[in-house]
Amino acid sequence: MNNRNGLVTRRDFMKTAGAVAAPLIVPCSVLGQRAGVVAPSDKVAIAGIGIGSRGLASVNTVLRFEDARFVAVCDLKKGRRELVKKLVDERYETGDCRMYSYHEEVLARPDIDAVLIATPEFWHAPLSVQAACAGKDVFCEKPCSMTIQESRALADAFRRTGRIYQAGTQRRNGPNFVWAVEAARTGKLGKLETVHANVGTYIMWPPVPSKDWLPAEPEPPREEFDWDRWLGPCPWRPYNSFYVSGGGGWTNWYDFHGGGILEWGSHTVDLCQWAADCDETQAIEYVPKGANGAPYQVHCLYPNGVKLVMRDGNNLGKRLPDDGWLGMGSCSVRFEGDSGWVETGDGGKIAVSDDLRGDSPERLSDRLVLDNHWRDFIYCIKTRSQPRANADRACNSHITCHAAYIAFELGRKLTWDPAKQEFVNDAEANRMRSRAVRKPWAI
Repeated sequence: MNNRNGLVTRRDFMKTAGAVAAPLIVPCSVLGQRAGVVAPSDKVAIAGIGIGSRGLASVNTVLRFEDARFVAVCDLKKGRRELVKKLVDERYETGDCRMYSYHEEVLARPDIDAVLIATPEFWHAPLSVQAACAGKDVFCEKPCSMTIQESRALADAFRRTGRIYQAGTQRRNGPNFVWAVEAARTGKLGKLETVHANVGTYIMWPPVPSKDWLPAEPEPPREEFDWDRWLGPCPWRPYNSFYVSGGGGWTNWYDFHGGGILEWGSHTVDLCQWAADCDETQAIEYVPKGANGAPYQVHCLYPNGVKLVMRDGNNLGKRLPDDGWLGMGSCSVRFEGDSGWVETGDGGKIAVSDDLRGDSPERLSDRLVLDNHWRDFIYCIKTRSQPRANADRACNSHITCHAAYIAFELGRKLTWDPAKQEFVNDAEANRMRSRAVRKPWAI
């Protein structure tokens, strides 16, 4: 039963859609969804959950599409809800965009086809799984999970429900990155030997985040901001405005973040696995090098013999021994074969070995990368085909990042078994595959 304000409670929603951990998935047709298919002539109805600066970029993208319509916003901050509603209503010249405080109300609407999830990352996997159980397709920002266990649960849920999932790793649809990946996969570099992933800077995102707390501050009124709901699956911690001040204030705190390796690794390791033809697996060896708060790397090995080097790029002129890395901006990657190499990053520039100079563009515009990524998602909603950044691929690249983080925190080489989804002969590392989660938010 709804409460006296007419809102759908979490208990009501779970009775309808099935609890997140339950094996029974209610078919979308039972829930009133459009039988899992949006007709080519229809507009895809999209709602947003947790819309900060990153989410606003996607909202503005959706507003430019003629075959999609943004219909609702859910956010724990009253000011954010009102900002998005104003933006959407002005674009459509209506007052139709609905505002919600609780995501269960959005997921219970049968007329919504898909949701954009742009909350802090500790909500990404639980919300994505709930949305899949409710018959919604999902575009979710990255990182997509907090642990190895969440990564697996995410992929399993979308395979089981048949919903469409697009991770916000938009560089999979970036022309310069696509060119570099195709060069690696089509033999232009010879036999691929090593792939390099910039996993951020140790100054901004140390690989092992702080396990301290910030001091308590008075909580704002719940109608303005619901702190307990914001924490969701995380351990209870006292409110501090810095966590929620914008710009990812929760990052670098272990309670709310999967570690610095995951921050950029969710972007770049994803590209490296694609280039190495390892989208369906994870790296099997992890050797940490360097120290927290200093230049660092994690050297990994894929089952097919391709090496992966996770690195923090160039920081204030400090770096580990030179190996040819150029460091071409944020989210840069480098692919090396036995007869050539290519490196690229945000901004669109492409650098190649001498033998490829006549066959390579110097730059490919990345101005519309997010548009391309959303276009891929909406096309797949209508055709029920898999997008480039689907749940299985996101799961595997994130597991590689999580395993690298565990190796770095433990400070020793780890061996991973992709078939068993466990570390070999290391009970301590295996305990770190999951975290305790506050009820009722466990997946």
